[in-house]
Amino acid sequence: MAKKAFLLRIDPAVLAAVQKWAEDDLRSLNGHIEYLLRQALAKRGVRLPPAGEEKADEAGDDGG
Repeated sequence: MAKKAFLLRIDPAVLAAVQKWAEDDLRSLNGHIEYLLRQALAKRGVRLPPAGEEKADEAGDDGG
């Protein structure tokens, strides 16, 4: 799955806290933010494919 980059404006104190948390969990900052977002979505009942799994139609499979 191709990842899309985007700009995130965030309070420096929040960024520092999340960076420390990511380091404590041996994750990159980006990976930890994605992990936290996936947890929040799951808590709200939003179903997502597992991380790194792409849909067949997004993988360039045109069926013919």
